[in-house]
Amino acid sequence: MNVFIFTLGTRGDVQPYVALGQGLLAAGHRVVVCTDSRFRSLITEHGLIAADFNGLFTALTNSSTGREVMENAGTMWRQLGGLPKLLKLSEQMQRAVMDDGWRAAQASAPDIIVYHPKAFGGPHFAEKLKIPAAMAVPLPMLASTGEFPVVGFPRLPFGKRYNRGTYRVLHRLTRMITGKYVTSWRRTHGLPPMRRGQGSLQRTDGRPIPVLHGYSPLVGPVPADWPPQAEATGFWFLDPPADWQPIQSLVSFLEAGPPPVYVGFGSMTGNRARERAAMVIAALERAGVRGVMASGWGGLSTDTCPPSVHLIDEVPHDWLFPRVSAVVHHGGAGTTAAGLRAGRPTVICPFMADQPFWGRCVHERGFGPAPIPQKKLTVGRLAAAIREAVSNPDTREKTEAVGRQLRAETGVQNAVQRLEAIVKSAPDRRTSL
Repeated sequence: MNVFIFTLGTRGDVQPYVALGQGLLAAGHRVVVCTDSRFRSLITEHGLIAADFNGLFTALTNSSTGREVMENAGTMWRQLGGLPKLLKLSEQMQRAVMDDGWRAAQASAPDIIVYHPKAFGGPHFAEKLKIPAAMAVPLPMLASTGEFPVVGFPRLPFGKRYNRGTYRVLHRLTRMITGKYVTSWRRTHGLPPMRRGQGSLQRTDGRPIPVLHGYSPLVGPVPADWPPQAEATGFWFLDPPADWQPIQSLVSFLEAGPPPVYVGFGSMTGNRARERAAMVIAALERAGVRGVMASGWGGLSTDTCPPSVHLIDEVPHDWLFPRVSAVVHHGGAGTTAAGLRAGRPTVICPFMADQPFWGRCVHERGFGPAPIPQKKLTVGRLAAAIREAVSNPDTREKTEAVGRQLRAETGVQNAVQRLEAIVKSAPDRRTSL
């Protein structure tokens, strides 16, 4: 079958979908991944076909306004004062999601569309093409449950009614933000208007949209009251290409002393990359450990490092993390999964979105100390968390155990089998598997 994967965001929003695509390719399917053009090499080096998005997401998030939004997102949403800025910032991107995404989907002639929630055009493209669609998401945030509220909403002691209400709010907010673009696109392409009250997990004809969650029940919660179309398959890990080789300076640093601590905040530092890099170096020195510090896409920035700290750009986590003593990061789903798969204690310093959720999951399961929100991050707090992570024997035992279990999981294969079943059972199926 031909599979069109549509995703949008940072590397953490792309890499798991490339892993899923690689699993589909191994099962004999043709896979097109549509996302920001900066990820073209990541897609093609794993044997998949790249369909470029126009790069507006990167341009917006790298702008001064975009960095301000990332830096202050929590306060902006709580006060709602930043909502107009967020809406204005995203307008061009919303139009591109529909226009560029549709051109790529149409050209790929897919039998199914697998889409990230940010790539909200996915189910509408599938409806126009008369093929099934499946949402793929790396955390539990859209399928309603009474067990906990939507990720990012406060946990309040108001029970199941409150928890379920947060999902209704999210779906309405999503429709408020994207509705005019979806409505215009559907009208232009001869589709009926969306039904009043139609949620994000329903087709216009009322059929539910399957939701595959690419995370492990060993790390995140799986609600007992999820709707039937929702399931957690296990994490979608992307191993580095077989011929990948690290640069010699990194190998030499790793061999020159005890395993260092990895620290990286991806692209999530707003306008304070240099300030945070200085804080990280000071915390590593105070904790008395060596460190590997990842600059990522501007996540941490410095011109000089002491001999005890080695600065890297990008290195596959699945290669590096087994060679470190602990991992410190912002709490993205992919980095969290990679650190635990390697069996390494984890310190999460979240900025926004799902990052506090993963920080809480890691701490509650004993895989690391309590998360330190970036607004409260200091040299002293970070140094103390690093010392606890590398010296607590109970944490080490639990993370090594979960690492063995995660390495035995078959999340990608589980998801591939589910997608094959969705296509096979689709009433308007046009392909044979």
